[in-house]
Amino acid sequence: MGYLHVYCGDGKGKTTAALGLAVRMAGTGGRAVIVRFLKNDESGEIAALKQLKEITVIPCGKSFGFTWQMTGEQKAEASRKCREQFESACRLAAEACSCPKADGADKSDCNVLLVLDELCAAVNTGLLPLKPVLEFIDSRPQNLEIVATGREPASELLERAGYVTEFQKRVHPFDSGIMARKGIEY
Repeated sequence: MGYLHVYCGDGKGKTTAALGLAVRMAGTGGRAVIVRFLKNDESGEIAALKQLKEITVIPCGKSFGFTWQMTGEQKAEASRKCREQFESACRLAAEACSCPKADGADKSDCNVLLVLDELCAAVNTGLLPLKPVLEFIDSRPQNLEIVATGREPASELLERAGYVTEFQKRVHPFDSGIMARKGIEY
């Protein structure tokens, strides 16, 4: 059975670690599906990941900005988008787990990684209900490994996790007024 990884905390590197694992999966012949909640497609890694045929990146499509600045109508639209992204990611990951390989390898040799980037933020802001997330995790195909990232994961996610890695910020340029830098933070 594939494990659930939770990369959480207030430190930098959660997404970077999750995407690095996707590259590792691709490099060993597996497949990866990546969905990014509450982000845009402007991050440098997205262009690179889209070049790898073993990795499917579900496009963000639209950026909604910060949840605390959204109107009720924007939150409703963002919630619909998060649900669509989640459902699409789950479907694509489950399909990849069926693993029809040309070389005749059986399904036990077919490993798939699903990255749910900023899942915790989508759940914590109420844009994505926790119940369908837990239902998918609990019924996922045996060869599906899942990574969920973000701050303050729900206790139900932590209870199901085989890996929990907490990233702790000690020093960050943002604390000195330095804004996000291309190629480093995005």
